Amino acid sequence: MKIVEYAKLLRLPGLGGLAIPPIFGALSVGMYDLDSLIILFIIGGLSAIFGFVLNDYADVELDSLIQELKDKPLVKGAIARKTAVAVCIFSTILAFFFTFLLWKGETFTDHRFAALGCLALAGIFGSIYNLYGKKIIASDFLVATSMSLVFLFGALSFSDNLGILPWAIFFLTFNQTLHMNAVEGGLKDADHDYLMGVKNIALRLGVKVEDKTIFIPFLFKALGMGIRLFSVILIFLPFLMGIEHYIWQIPVLVTLLLIILFFETRLLYRSVFHRPDILRLIAGSNFLRYMVVPIMLIGPLGIFRSSILIFLPIIWYIVFTPLLGIRLFQPEM
Repeated sequence: MKIVEYAKLLRLPGLGGLAIPPIFGALSVGMYDLDSLIILFIIGGLSAIFGFVLNDYADVELDSLIQELKDKPLVKGAIARKTAVAVCIFSTILAFFFTFLLWKGETFTDHRFAALGCLALAGIFGSIYNLYGKKIIASDFLVATSMSLVFLFGALSFSDNLGILPWAIFFLTFNQTLHMNAVEGGLKDADHDYLMGVKNIALRLGVKVEDKTIFIPFLFKALGMGIRLFSVILIFLPFLMGIEHYIWQIPVLVTLLLIILFFETRLLYRSVFHRPDILRLIAGSNFLRYMVVPIMLIGPLGIFRSSILIFLPIIWYIVFTPLLGIRLFQPEM
């Protein structure tokens, strides 16, 4: 069915988590209005759709080399590449439309002008990454900055007084996106990136695959683990600075982070290249990291509202994934 192919192209099962960053931004500065949060969710979803569809458009030839990705809509020709371009343009127009709808009746302040700039820069950096990132070493920093700016858009839309909490989450978003692209992406694609002349951190640091054996140098392991450990510092920094919280949040976060670090160890200290196993580790780690910020926000938000944010991505994913004929926790990426 054509509608299923479009749902795959738009990453429908993942939008429950991918659309949340601007909501986190607004919540981190005390904006709890439901209508505004829904609009921010839509803007976040449109931003994610723009990025992923443009990435699929740019990577058609590369994806066609991978057996697991030959069922992607653009690769198998179920959706034309020019249609993907139209989706990107349409999602951009809608994102800015909903942005001005978000501020309808409000004064266009300096911080809202800055928020608009963040959204525009996020699109520019994301476009450079998707279209030219394979030829630019460390272009992962561009997409990490792009995602962080989408978060900052949500915060600046409602406040010009950003304290330690929003800035910690801003850099945490950067960190997690950098890890997702540079480390996770570098490992899962290590068997074919070199075939297309891709220039990335993983290949530059010596990650390679030979006869299903993957070689992961110490420097790359240190990079992956270092990003994760820096994220740990960012997560606990707001608590050390005195943000409102329950004492039990700390052991809950410690437990969650230990599990994520366990997954990180399994990912980095492996000798056999088996893409399905790598994808399962990535998916499991990503669902756990989606929980981190809502748990950080339990103090100001309350348990009920934080619980919605904790479970929304996983429930959304479980509901929509089977409808598309995709196996759970085995993402096509």
